[in-house]
Amino acid sequence: MHATHPPRERTPAQLSELAQQLRVDAVRCSDAAGSGHPTSAMSAAELAAVLLARHLRYDVDRPERVGNDELVLSKGHASPLLYAMLRAAGAITEAELLTYRKLGSRLEGHPTPRLPWVRIATGSLGQGLPVGVGVAIAGAHLDRLPYRVWVLCGDSELAEGSMWEAFAHAGHAGLDNLTAIVDVNRLGQRGPTRLEWDTATYAQRIAAFGWHTIEIDGHDPAAIDSAYAEAAATSGAPTAILARTWKGRGAPEIEDRNGYHGKPLPDADEVIAGLGGVRHESVQVSSPDAERTRHRSATTTSSPPRWDTGDTVPTRDAFGTALAALADADGEIVALDGEVSDSTRSGMVAEAHPHRFFQFYIAEQQMVAAAVGMATRGWKPYLATFGAFLTRAHDFLRMAAVSRADLRVVGSHAGVAIGEDGPSQMGLEDLAMFRAVHGSTVLHPCDANQTAALVGEMAARPGICYLRTNRGGTPVIYEPGQRFPIGGSRVLRSSPHDTVTLVAVGVTVHEALAAADRLASRGTTARVIDCYSVKPIDADTLHWAARETGALVTVEDHWPEGGLGDAVLAAFADGAALPRVRKLAVRQMPASATPAQQLHAAGVDADAIVAAAGALADD
Repeated sequence: MHATHPPRERTPAQLSELAQQLRVDAVRCSDAAGSGHPTSAMSAAELAAVLLARHLRYDVDRPERVGNDELVLSKGHASPLLYAMLRAAGAITEAELLTYRKLGSRLEGHPTPRLPWVRIATGSLGQGLPVGVGVAIAGAHLDRLPYRVWVLCGDSELAEGSMWEAFAHAGHAGLDNLTAIVDVNRLGQRGPTRLEWDTATYAQRIAAFGWHTIEIDGHDPAAIDSAYAEAAATSGAPTAILARTWKGRGAPEIEDRNGYHGKPLPDADEVIAGLGGVRHESVQVSSPDAERTRHRSATTTSSPPRWDTGDTVPTRDAFGTALAALADADGEIVALDGEVSDSTRSGMVAEAHPHRFFQFYIAEQQMVAAAVGMATRGWKPYLATFGAFLTRAHDFLRMAAVSRADLRVVGSHAGVAIGEDGPSQMGLEDLAMFRAVHGSTVLHPCDANQTAALVGEMAARPGICYLRTNRGGTPVIYEPGQRFPIGGSRVLRSSPHDTVTLVAVGVTVHEALAAADRLASRGTTARVIDCYSVKPIDADTLHWAARETGALVTVEDHWPEGGLGDAVLAAFADGAALPRVRKLAVRQMPASATPAQQLHAAGVDADAIVAAAGALADD
């Protein structure tokens, strides 16, 4: 049971007036912009007005305050409603409201954290509620504070599978600090939604996941007020409020009519007059009752794990061991799993720090979304699954970058080197996928000590940071305690007589070293670079190698598109002289075979490297 507070006094008639102001402002700013989604904002005006004036606990002057409630506009296209709420609360001025969607404005078409009152970027539908689940978990189990999470959803979103991942997880976890407010306005972008106004069916389905459900008239302030109070008083289960509304409410010519989604109103001045004109009512939003501090775990002095050179250790083992040790020393680290922690080795954190380990089962979208929610509350999430399965959550990773979230993502079992499991389990797109995310970091270690060092480097790295680990054991080639700065590389073989450079990552580093030894026995000296930081890449070292050897062979256990080879080529896009380059990558669909057979069949083993390097050296 979470703390409840008496709602602020305001009559239903006053709440209706506030709702009309929000409607008018949504119409005004969309009209000034010449674009936007005013009809989607108008349907939820009473839902927003009652929340703002009666139930939200938020210090508008201090949006960073840890005890503040969280409001997530999952239907992010209804941003005019959020901005109208901010004007009513005194957070933005009327003049700024009318800069909506204009160059340089903080009021973007869909909300982003350019505004200090927005922690979570929305607009890709189906993401607000899953992220809200993460915030609610943080409140209940990490921060241990009584703030509530309010998520305003659209009914069209309920066609997204990620919404049902969120309903399933929140119900299972009993997140009674979470309320989903569903604006059931019947119309989507191109026509009616699947269930239209059938709130009973929505309620039945959501209740099956362990939620308390309430069906109301979404234009009745008294009913809305009662529903919010009931949600706050409900213990042991999250609450979903199914509010039947009319899209374009307040504009009789377009109410509940298809064809007006995503457009300013055709007769905005007439609609504004019909709504009673422009208002300037302000709302004193109640702040949390008292100053609060977040709970923090006790920490101990811990050293990174160490392995002796010559040992054979899977980098996934090194990741799990290093993360558990890092969590000993840093009480803000949390681990998230998609039911593969025994394989990724993140389960080592569960053993050492069970209260900072969270299981999301086979729901990768919810796992990533929850990590975003936790990160917005100041935690440091490390989330791990097979590299192949992260493709399912790519849109959540893309939006995490828009949210300016700091995430540490680990993909194990990557490449053909996993062996007999076959192509469905082989992450062969992951390097390309993460390189394409704005502001991302992409790391691929080749041994245990390097992995442990990079796990530590990730902790303070802003943005989306991806670490690729391998299933099978690889030789330890680096002494323990060495540093591997992000953006660097390691030159493992070098001489003044090198005629070709081998650039490799992960398992192919060991293949490149073996190839260099074989080439040397034939009279060809090869430089070997471990390019463990794929993004940002060490362009200076690559330029140096290109100048001295004139030829590069890149080798990676990944498709040829978007991985190491393309990253190396991009390093020469600044005008540096382009050397002769040969890209070795996985080009044919693999099948089941042993790891060694897979690498050979894919043409990324020592045999293939020797052939490619020899051909370049002979040219």
